[in-house]
Amino acid sequence: MTAISIHGLKKTYNNGFKALDDVNLEIQPGEIFALLGPNGAGKTTLINAVCGIVKATAGSIKVFGNDHLKDYRVARSHIGLVPQELTTDAFESVWNTVSFSRGLFGKPANSSYIKEILEKLSLWDKKDEQIRMLSGGMKRRVMIAKALSHEPDILFLDEPTAGVDVELRKSMWEQMSALRQSGVTIILTTHYIEEAEEIADRIGVINKGKLIITEEKTALMKKLGKKQLIINLHESLVEIPKQLSKFNLQLAEEGKQLVFNYDPLLTEDNEVANLLDHIKENAIRYKDLATRQSSLEEIFIQLVGKS
Repeated sequence: MTAISIHGLKKTYNNGFKALDDVNLEIQPGEIFALLGPNGAGKTTLINAVCGIVKATAGSIKVFGNDHLKDYRVARSHIGLVPQELTTDAFESVWNTVSFSRGLFGKPANSSYIKEILEKLSLWDKKDEQIRMLSGGMKRRVMIAKALSHEPDILFLDEPTAGVDVELRKSMWEQMSALRQSGVTIILTTHYIEEAEEIADRIGVINKGKLIITEEKTALMKKLGKKQLIINLHESLVEIPKQLSKFNLQLAEEGKQLVFNYDPLLTEDNEVANLLDHIKENAIRYKDLATRQSSLEEIFIQLVGKS
């Protein structure tokens, strides 16, 4: 059974703005799914629709087979949400904030479980402090603890590391991976491409309310990623010889590098070898070779640019 199944989801506001346009998506139990897109693309609207905060105009959402409208109590009990905005009672303690959130879902008190969450999120030594006394990064961890308080199977993280420093961001990546290992399905939206590249199993790109692509991370990079062969030369070239014009070459580093751009899926196996043979025939000596694969950021820009 899929963790989340979304079919034909649409959301049009009264002013005619289409926030979601026929979104179809299935998320499997235990995976980390990263949703990428520019500001206003529909990321938060999609999350809020699944969580019941925004009412969709059309389409269906099922959470572990439960319709999110007809069986909303059961569906919602599976979900924990960490919103972008830090919304907590500033004068309440960390312990009481997380415990109260558990009670909202009708769960009986369980101090050992709350302690376990706070320890995992490095919040145990802050349990008696008021929320207002915490740093921004710690407040975000409290939001995660609140979302986990009722033991959900699915955790939504809307820009979870926005505004936190690099060290804390990497720490939170480790915590997300640990949560996934414990069986929690994680869906996150992010502006940080390296975040998706680091921890996601699968990636979806949304733009103008449309889900452009969903793909396993490695398959996406293999399918859409371009490669470069970088040839470091002994002597600089002023221009690329005419005999090499049939290859997709560029001069770089003030003529000290030849850069060959190619698509691994479309380029013939012997084309790189042919290029090197032609270079030798033209008496161009090179010191060494290096290859470079497109980054996820470059692929993302390419996809959004096309949509």
